[in-house]
Amino acid sequence: MPEPVTPTDPADAAPAASREAGPAARTGGGPGRLLVAVYGVFALAAGARAGVQIATRFDEAPLAYLLSALAAIVYVLATVALALGGRLSRRVAAAACSLELAGVLVIGTFSLVDAESFPDETVWSAYGRGYGFVPLVLPVIGLAWLWHTGRKGTRTSA
Repeated sequence: MPEPVTPTDPADAAPAASREAGPAARTGGGPGRLLVAVYGVFALAAGARAGVQIATRFDEAPLAYLLSALAAIVYVLATVALALGGRLSRRVAAAACSLELAGVLVIGTFSLVDAESFPDETVWSAYGRGYGFVPLVLPVIGLAWLWHTGRKGTRTSA
Protein backbone atom coordinates (compact mmCIF):
# COMPACT_ATOMS: atom_id res chain seq x y z
CA MET A 1 0.00 0.00 0.00
CA PRO A 2 1.54 3.35 -1.03
CA GLU A 3 2.22 5.96 1.63
CA PRO A 4 0.22 9.20 1.50
CA VAL A 5 2.12 12.05 -0.11
CA THR A 6 2.66 15.07 2.10
CA PRO A 7 2.39 18.30 0.14
CA THR A 8 5.54 20.42 0.18
CA ASP A 9 3.96 23.46 -1.46
CA PRO A 10 1.45 25.33 0.77
CA ALA A 11 -0.76 25.84 -2.30
CA ASP A 12 -1.04 22.05 -2.63
CA ALA A 13 -2.41 21.85 0.89
CA ALA A 14 -5.27 24.29 0.14
CA PRO A 15 -8.77 22.84 -0.13
CA ALA A 16 -9.81 21.89 -3.66
CA ALA A 17 -12.60 24.50 -3.74
CA SER A 18 -10.14 27.34 -3.19
CA ARG A 19 -7.80 26.01 -5.91
CA GLU A 20 -10.37 25.65 -8.67
CA ALA A 21 -9.57 29.00 -10.27
CA GLY A 22 -5.86 28.21 -9.99
CA PRO A 23 -3.18 30.32 -8.41
CA ALA A 24 -2.08 33.54 -10.05
CA ALA A 25 0.90 33.09 -12.31
CA ARG A 26 4.27 34.00 -10.84
CA THR A 27 5.25 37.57 -11.59
CA GLY A 28 8.96 36.77 -11.49
CA GLY A 29 8.84 33.77 -13.81
CA GLY A 30 8.96 33.52 -17.58
CA PRO A 31 9.03 36.97 -19.23
CA GLY A 32 8.70 38.43 -15.74
CA ARG A 33 12.37 37.57 -15.16
CA LEU A 34 13.35 40.17 -17.74
CA LEU A 35 11.08 42.72 -16.07
CA VAL A 36 12.63 41.97 -12.67
CA ALA A 37 16.12 42.28 -14.20
CA VAL A 38 15.34 45.65 -15.78
CA TYR A 39 13.89 46.93 -12.51
CA GLY A 40 17.00 45.68 -10.72
CA VAL A 41 19.27 47.52 -13.14
CA PHE A 42 17.24 50.69 -12.68
CA ALA A 43 17.35 50.30 -8.90
CA LEU A 44 21.15 50.08 -9.04
CA ALA A 45 21.51 52.90 -11.58
CA ALA A 46 19.17 55.30 -9.80
CA GLY A 47 20.58 54.42 -6.38
CA ALA A 48 24.20 54.84 -7.47
CA ARG A 49 23.44 58.08 -9.27
CA ALA A 50 21.52 59.51 -6.31
CA GLY A 51 24.16 58.37 -3.84
CA VAL A 52 26.98 60.06 -5.73
CA GLN A 53 24.96 63.21 -6.34
CA ILE A 54 23.83 63.50 -2.71
CA ALA A 55 27.33 62.82 -1.39
CA THR A 56 29.18 65.18 -3.71
CA ARG A 57 26.81 67.91 -4.99
CA PHE A 58 23.71 67.94 -2.81
CA ASP A 59 23.67 71.73 -2.49
CA GLU A 60 23.48 72.16 -6.30
CA ALA A 61 20.08 70.49 -6.81
CA PRO A 62 18.73 68.94 -3.60
CA LEU A 63 15.21 68.38 -4.97
CA ALA A 64 16.44 66.58 -8.07
CA TYR A 65 18.83 64.36 -6.13
CA LEU A 66 16.27 63.45 -3.47
CA LEU A 67 13.77 62.58 -6.20
CA SER A 68 16.39 60.30 -7.78
CA ALA A 69 16.82 58.63 -4.39
CA LEU A 70 13.03 58.21 -4.15
CA ALA A 71 13.02 56.67 -7.63
CA ALA A 72 15.71 54.22 -6.52
CA ILE A 73 13.63 53.17 -3.51
CA VAL A 74 10.58 52.67 -5.73
CA TYR A 75 12.65 50.57 -8.15
CA VAL A 76 13.99 48.42 -5.28
CA LEU A 77 10.45 47.84 -4.00
CA ALA A 78 9.20 46.94 -7.47
CA THR A 79 12.16 44.61 -8.08
CA VAL A 80 11.72 42.66 -4.87
CA ALA A 81 7.93 42.57 -5.03
CA LEU A 82 7.87 41.39 -8.65
CA ALA A 83 10.49 38.74 -7.91
CA LEU A 84 8.53 37.37 -4.94
CA GLY A 85 5.09 37.50 -6.51
CA GLY A 86 2.93 36.55 -3.53
CA ARG A 87 -0.40 38.21 -2.78
CA LEU A 88 1.13 40.97 -0.64
CA SER A 89 4.08 41.30 -3.02
CA ARG A 90 1.71 41.78 -5.95
CA ARG A 91 0.03 44.65 -4.07
CA VAL A 92 3.39 46.22 -3.24
CA ALA A 93 4.50 45.83 -6.88
CA ALA A 94 1.27 47.43 -8.13
CA ALA A 95 1.70 50.33 -5.69
CA ALA A 96 5.37 50.76 -6.67
CA CYS A 97 4.59 50.71 -10.40
CA SER A 98 1.70 53.13 -9.90
CA LEU A 99 3.86 55.48 -7.83
CA GLU A 100 6.58 55.24 -10.45
CA LEU A 101 4.17 56.08 -13.27
CA ALA A 102 2.73 59.01 -11.32
CA GLY A 103 6.25 60.20 -10.49
CA VAL A 104 7.40 60.03 -14.10
CA LEU A 105 4.32 61.92 -15.29
CA VAL A 106 4.32 64.58 -12.56
CA ILE A 107 8.08 65.11 -12.30
CA GLY A 108 8.47 64.82 -16.07
CA THR A 109 5.89 67.52 -16.66
CA PHE A 110 7.13 69.74 -13.82
CA SER A 111 10.74 69.46 -15.00
CA LEU A 112 9.73 70.71 -18.46
CA VAL A 113 7.41 73.46 -17.22
CA ASP A 114 9.74 74.77 -14.50
CA ALA A 115 13.24 73.81 -15.61
CA GLU A 116 14.82 76.19 -13.05
CA SER A 117 13.63 73.92 -10.23
CA PHE A 118 15.65 71.10 -11.80
CA PRO A 119 19.17 72.39 -12.45
CA ASP A 120 20.20 68.74 -12.81
CA GLU A 121 18.14 65.84 -14.12
CA THR A 122 16.48 63.13 -12.09
CA VAL A 123 15.66 59.64 -13.30
CA TRP A 124 12.13 60.88 -14.01
CA SER A 125 13.00 64.32 -15.50
CA ALA A 126 11.57 64.96 -18.94
CA TYR A 127 9.76 61.62 -18.67
CA GLY A 128 13.02 59.70 -18.30
CA ARG A 129 14.71 61.19 -21.37
CA GLY A 130 18.16 60.61 -19.85
CA TYR A 131 17.36 56.89 -19.62
CA GLY A 132 15.87 56.48 -23.08
CA PHE A 133 12.32 57.03 -21.81
CA VAL A 134 12.42 53.59 -20.18
CA PRO A 135 11.17 55.08 -16.87
CA LEU A 136 8.00 56.14 -18.71
CA VAL A 137 7.38 52.76 -20.31
CA LEU A 138 8.56 50.47 -17.49
CA PRO A 139 5.70 51.06 -15.03
CA VAL A 140 3.14 50.56 -17.79
CA ILE A 141 4.76 47.22 -18.65
CA GLY A 142 4.95 46.35 -14.94
CA LEU A 143 1.27 47.08 -14.37
CA ALA A 144 0.30 45.21 -17.53
CA TRP A 145 2.36 42.21 -16.40
CA LEU A 146 0.71 42.25 -12.97
CA TRP A 147 -2.70 42.38 -14.64
CA HIS A 148 -1.79 39.58 -17.06
CA THR A 149 -0.41 37.25 -14.41
CA GLY A 150 -3.30 38.05 -12.08
CA ARG A 151 -5.83 37.20 -14.77
CA LYS A 152 -4.27 33.75 -15.19
CA GLY A 153 -5.42 33.00 -11.66
CA THR A 154 -9.03 33.73 -12.56
CA ARG A 155 -9.30 31.26 -15.43
CA THR A 156 -10.78 27.85 -14.93
CA SER A 157 -9.82 24.81 -16.91
CA ALA A 158 -12.51 23.08 -18.96
